[in-house]
Amino acid sequence: MKLPKSLQQKLQQRKVNSALRQLPIVNDLIDFVSNDYIGFAQNETIFEATHQFLLDKNIKTNGATGSRLLSGNHALYNETENSIAKFHNVEAALIFNSGYDANVGFFSSVPQRNDVILYDELCHASIRDGIRMSNARSYKFPHNDLEDLEKLLTKLQPINDNRQPTTTYIATESVFSMDGDCPNMEELTALCEKYNAYLVVDEAHALGVFGDSGEGLVQSLGLQDKVFARIMTFGKGLGCHGAAVLGSQELKNYLVNFARSFVYTTALPPHSVVTILQSYKQLTKEKTTIQKLKFNIIFFNQEKMRLGLKPMFVYSKSAIQCAILPGNEKVKKIAVQLQQKGFDVRPILSPTVPEGQERLRFCLHSFNSENEISNVLQLLATFVF
Repeated sequence: MKLPKSLQQKLQQRKVNSALRQLPIVNDLIDFVSNDYIGFAQNETIFEATHQFLLDKNIKTNGATGSRLLSGNHALYNETENSIAKFHNVEAALIFNSGYDANVGFFSSVPQRNDVILYDELCHASIRDGIRMSNARSYKFPHNDLEDLEKLLTKLQPINDNRQPTTTYIATESVFSMDGDCPNMEELTALCEKYNAYLVVDEAHALGVFGDSGEGLVQSLGLQDKVFARIMTFGKGLGCHGAAVLGSQELKNYLVNFARSFVYTTALPPHSVVTILQSYKQLTKEKTTIQKLKFNIIFFNQEKMRLGLKPMFVYSKSAIQCAILPGNEKVKKIAVQLQQKGFDVRPILSPTVPEGQERLRFCLHSFNSENEISNVLQLLATFVF
C-alpha cells in the first residue's frame, strides 16, 4: 500500500532541502559522533559485573513481564533507585525507560492548568513535547538569556482563580545537545529563589562529564538542593539505557501516579536495570577516565584556537563542540570529506537546527587521542579555509 500523497510530499520536500534523514551504516571510523563520552558503552568491567550480578541473584528473566504498577517492579528497581538517589545527594529517584519518556512524563503531568512553564528556546524536543501535552501555559525565553527570563517572570506573576495556587516552572538543560553550552546555574537558581519558581534541569549530556565522579553540572556546583527536579539520562555518559527523575519522595510518588509514560509502559528488563546500577558503581572508580575527558575538552579548545577555527565554533566547555557551517549541502559535504579521511563527524541539518545554523557536531570522548583531535581539526581547517 502506497504512502498517502500528503506524506509523500513531505518526504519529497526533505529531499529538496537536502534534509532527508536516513539510518546510518555502522562503521569503524574514529568516533567523534557518539554520546559515549567516557566509554561506558564498551566498558567490559560493567558488562561482566552485570552478568555476574544476575548469575549471583539467580535472575534469568529476559523481560519485565509488565508495567511497574503490575508485574514489572522487580526487586532490582528499589536497589538501583536508592543507589542513584544516594549518588546524586537527593531524596528519591524514579527510573523511566528513556530520557524522552522521563521528560514527556514529567512535563505532561506535573505542571497544572493554572501553572506557567518558562523554557529555554533550545530545550530538547522531549521537553517541548511534554510541555505541549501539558495543560499549563508555556512561554519560551531566548537561549540562556536570564535578563529576558526575569522580564518574563516579572510580567507573568502567578495568576489564579482564587481556588487553586499557581506554580511557575523553569525548564533548562545543564548542557544543550545542539550547542554544547551551559546556562549560568548560580544565577539561574538565584532567580528561581527570588521569584519562587521551581527549576527543572535536564542533565542528559552532563552525567559522566561534569564533577569529580561525573555527577553532573548541578551537583558539581553544590546546587542540588535548589533544583526541584533533575532528569538524568543513562544512554549517553553511562553508556546504557533508561533515565531517572531526581527529586523529593513526594515528587516520586506523584509521578508514579500521574506520569503516563511511566504508568502505561512495560518496565525495563532486569538486565537493563542492573547495567544502570553497575554503571553508577563504575562512575565512582573512573575519576582518571573522567579527568582524561576533561583534558580532551581543554585540548580541543586549544587546538581550534591554534588553527584559527574558534570563530566558527559555539562557545562550549562540554564534550559537545559545534562548528557552524550554514547550508545543508555545505555542511554535509564537509562531513563526508572528514569521513573519507577516517573521522566519524556528522552534520546537524535544518530543520533539526534553524536554517542558517547548520553545523558539524563533534562529540569528544575520554578515549580520543590528542593526535586524533589535532588531525580532525587540521582537516576541518583545510576544508573550510
